[in-house]
Amino acid sequence: MEREDVIEEEPLADQPVAFLWRYVRRRPWHFSVMLFLVVGAASCAVAVQYGMKLLVDVMTLGDRASAHLWWPFSLFIGLIVLENIFWRLGGWLGCRTVVASCADLRVDLFSHLTGHPMRYFSQHFAGALANRISSAGAAAGSIYGGLAWKIIPPCVDFLGAVIVLCTVSIGMAGALIACVIVVGLMITFFGIRGRARHIDFASQSARVGGEIVDLVSNVWTIKAFSARNRERQRLERAIGVEARAQRRSWIYLEKARLLHDIFLSFMAGGMLIWAISLWRDTGITAGDVVMISALTFRILHGSRDLALALVDTSQQLGDIAETLRIIVQPHALSDTPEEMQAPRGSIKFIDVSYSYSDGRDVFKHLFLDIPAGQTVGVVGASGAGKSTLIHLLQRLDDVRSGIILIDDRDIRSVSQDSLRRQIAVVPQEAALFNRSIFENIAYGQPQAADHDVFGAARQAYCDVFIRALPHGYGTLIGERGARLSGGQRQRLGLARAFLKNAPILVLDEATSALDSQTESVIRTALTALMRGRTVVAIAHRLSTVVSFDRIIVLHEGQIVEDGIPEDLLKRDGPFKTLWQAQALASHSS
Repeated sequence: MEREDVIEEEPLADQPVAFLWRYVRRRPWHFSVMLFLVVGAASCAVAVQYGMKLLVDVMTLGDRASAHLWWPFSLFIGLIVLENIFWRLGGWLGCRTVVASCADLRVDLFSHLTGHPMRYFSQHFAGALANRISSAGAAAGSIYGGLAWKIIPPCVDFLGAVIVLCTVSIGMAGALIACVIVVGLMITFFGIRGRARHIDFASQSARVGGEIVDLVSNVWTIKAFSARNRERQRLERAIGVEARAQRRSWIYLEKARLLHDIFLSFMAGGMLIWAISLWRDTGITAGDVVMISALTFRILHGSRDLALALVDTSQQLGDIAETLRIIVQPHALSDTPEEMQAPRGSIKFIDVSYSYSDGRDVFKHLFLDIPAGQTVGVVGASGAGKSTLIHLLQRLDDVRSGIILIDDRDIRSVSQDSLRRQIAVVPQEAALFNRSIFENIAYGQPQAADHDVFGAARQAYCDVFIRALPHGYGTLIGERGARLSGGQRQRLGLARAFLKNAPILVLDEATSALDSQTESVIRTALTALMRGRTVVAIAHRLSTVVSFDRIIVLHEGQIVEDGIPEDLLKRDGPFKTLWQAQALASHSS
């Protein structure tokens, strides 16, 4: 059985800035060159203002035929052309770099998400988790792009303006520095104060996204119970809470922008009055006044963009922080690179205790020994612990105490993926993807040859109906296999198990939801599938496991009966009681 390649990565950071820096370090040259181009473009934009000053100074000399006019003109045009070249190259490189980094970011978040145990997914909306990954990618793109196009250029403008103004008036340059420091402190203050509002909005938005996905997934139930208006009202209330959070975040931004605009308007007016006063005193030239005016208004507009970008960045960082808080939690299950070799299939539960996350006990000091090649039926009332037993065998969660062995090896001492490659599972309802039938069958063996996939389909009695479809094995089957019948979906699940060819087979109510004719076909396929394997089968229909080597009866997490089916039917125990109850119910129906 081929093993999928596993790329070892450093753990994801749980703080937004460190998390984003990870992807800068992954492409250092791309980001460095992009930074150089952006800084170069912004520097040229400042230098253009100096070129304009030289041009105006020459034009005010009164000599209209002066040959000195063309040098500043050429410098002015050359800087404009160079600025545009830098911007276009930076935009091209930024597109490739930012998009690739955000793609990596989403893949890494998904990879970390799938490492959580199953109990994690029962505590969170699937739609909300998907929305968080998507929104984190969009937020990261906004931050990287905002940093390159809205934050760095105004900062370069400011530094360039200070240098240029020093050639005109040291005092004017000092005043500009003081004004920008005040603006920076004001923006920082508002950014810190407003972050809680932005995080609240991000949280509410993700929750609403999860609600919508949950509703769409259960649209049949909504229709069946005539609940469209009721669910509309429920969703309206949830969206109302999100809208209020969004308004609080938005209004806060508008207040910050208003203060920023008022302050910078006074700054621009003051600098211009100062420049005119110096010109009147013949302290500076007309070109200097033009340059100061142009730089002042450039700083004004640039700082407005900078303020909006910083506040927006604060909001996006809040979105990423909320995503990291939910998704980038430490994995509850430890893992190891050690591979499990193909086992014979013996299974042992030794003194196993397990409880749910809310503290309810499922198993207390459970002992179970299943020899290799034995077929074991697990029966009992709902809530007895049957499904939890097979979840623990697959290590979808860890035991609280005790140990689970496969071929006398602790399943915690091998990698989770290598363990699960040795176990084929046929659930009550096959979980299918909206992909082709071929891809769904080959999901456990993606490198399988075509003839192996076709052979597995024949063994599961689904080759005939597949080839009758318009596109055969290339047919897309819809979300969760919605375009197929229940029996067809279940046979595809069996074909998966045949192709996987694992030494341990788990059957979780594999025929309970099928009609009699379909069940008969699938039971025939199951008989072939079980041959030569260790089988653990959960069953509510006791007739499906009466031919097994052994049956255990669970009650409140304890094995209350264990033995050969024929012997259990002779005793007056729990299994005989369940058998008689089902027989009576079947006779009555």
